[in-house]
Amino acid sequence: MFISIVLTPLFGDRYSIDVAFIPIGDKYTMGVEDALQAAEWYNAKMIVPVHYNTFPLIQQDAQAFVQQLEEKGLQGRVLKPGEAIELSKEG
Repeated sequence: MFISIVLTPLFGDRYSIDVAFIPIGDKYTMGVEDALQAAEWYNAKMIVPVHYNTFPLIQQDAQAFVQQLEEKGLQGRVLKPGEAIELSKEG
C-alpha cells in the first residue's frame, strides 16, 4: 500500500493516461474527496466514476463528482448501467 501511495502522484507526470476508472463509493473504496485527488494525480483525459450506487451504503452523486472534476479543469463522464465507451489505440 505504501508504495502505491508514494508512486500514484507520479503517474500523471510519467504517463499519458487516456481514461481512468476511479471508485467513488466511499465505504469499501475511496470516496469522492480522495477520488478527486486521485483524478488530479492521474491527470487522465477522461475520468469515469465507478463502484457506487449498487446498494444503499455506497450511494453517491456521480454527476456532482463530474461537476467537481470540471471545476478542476478535468473531464469526467458518468456511464449508465450497460452503457459502453469505445477506446481505440492511436498510431
